[in-house]
Amino acid sequence: MTTGKTIITCAITGNLTKPEQSPYLPITPEQIATSALEAAEAGAAIAHIHVRDPATGRPSMEIELYRDVVDRIRARNKSLVINLTTGPGGRFVPSHEDPRVAGPGTTLLQPEKRVAHVELIRPDICTLDLNTMNSGGEVVINTPRNVRIMAERMKAAGVLPEIELFDSGDCHLARDMLADGSLKGPGLFSLVLGVKYGFSATPETMFYARSLLPPGAIWSGFGIGRAEFPMVAQAWLLGGHVRVGMEDNLYMSKGVLAKTNAELVAHAAGILKSLGASVASAEDARAILGLA
Repeated sequence: MTTGKTIITCAITGNLTKPEQSPYLPITPEQIATSALEAAEAGAAIAHIHVRDPATGRPSMEIELYRDVVDRIRARNKSLVINLTTGPGGRFVPSHEDPRVAGPGTTLLQPEKRVAHVELIRPDICTLDLNTMNSGGEVVINTPRNVRIMAERMKAAGVLPEIELFDSGDCHLARDMLADGSLKGPGLFSLVLGVKYGFSATPETMFYARSLLPPGAIWSGFGIGRAEFPMVAQAWLLGGHVRVGMEDNLYMSKGVLAKTNAELVAHAAGILKSLGASVASAEDARAILGLA
C-alpha cells in the first residue's frame, strides 16, 4: 500500500454521460468550472476536463469552450492541476450498408486536431488514450501511429501526458512507446476498469494491470459505475492514486444521484482517510508529478 500522499482526480463531466441521466451533470463552461472548483475544495488535486455544447449538452471539441473553462478555473484557483481530455475524435461507427464507410456517431479526426486545444491552452496535463476496442456497438480507434503523433505534440507543448490504459494490450503499447522514446519515463498512467470489453473492475485485474506498468510509474486506478468507490480503496491498497467524478459514475449509492462532483470527491476522501491515507493537495500533486 502507498505510504505517501494520495492524489484524487475528479473527472467533471466526461464524454458519454448524458444530461438525461442526471439533472446535476455540468454542461456549460460556467457549470463545469464551478464544479471543478467545488471538487478542489472537497479534496481533488486534479480536475479532468471535457467540454459540452451548452445548447445541447452533447460532447464538443470547441477550443473556445475549453479556454473558457480553464480561464474560469484559473481566475479563482491557480494551483488546481488541470487535465484536458484528448479522447474525443477516436470513435468509429460503421454504416450498415458498407462497414468501410462511417455512419452517424463517428467522430474520427486526425491526431493533430485532437490535440489542437492542448497546444493552444497548454494545461498541466492532458490524457492520451491508448485503447482500440469495442465500445457498446461502436469502436474506439487509437492506432500506434496516431498516438505517437499526439504524444510528440504533447511533448513539444510541454504538457504531461496522462496515459489511459483500458486493457492489457494498451500497457504493452505504452512500454513500446517508452522504449522508442515516444513517451518519457517513468510515466503517468491511469488504469480504467469497468468499461465493457476492457479491464474488469476487480482486485485481481487491477493487480495484474499494475504489474504491466514500467518500474517507477506513477499511476491511478478507477472504476466505472458502481465500481467507482470500491476501486478507490483497491487502488490505494495497491499503491496508486484515485479518480472519481460524474464522467465515471453519477450515483452516491444505489438509486441516489450525486448532486455535485464535490460529493463524490468528499466520499472518496473519506474512504482514503478511513484506510489511513493522507489526501494530496494540489501543491502536493504538483510535487509528486514534477509540475511547475
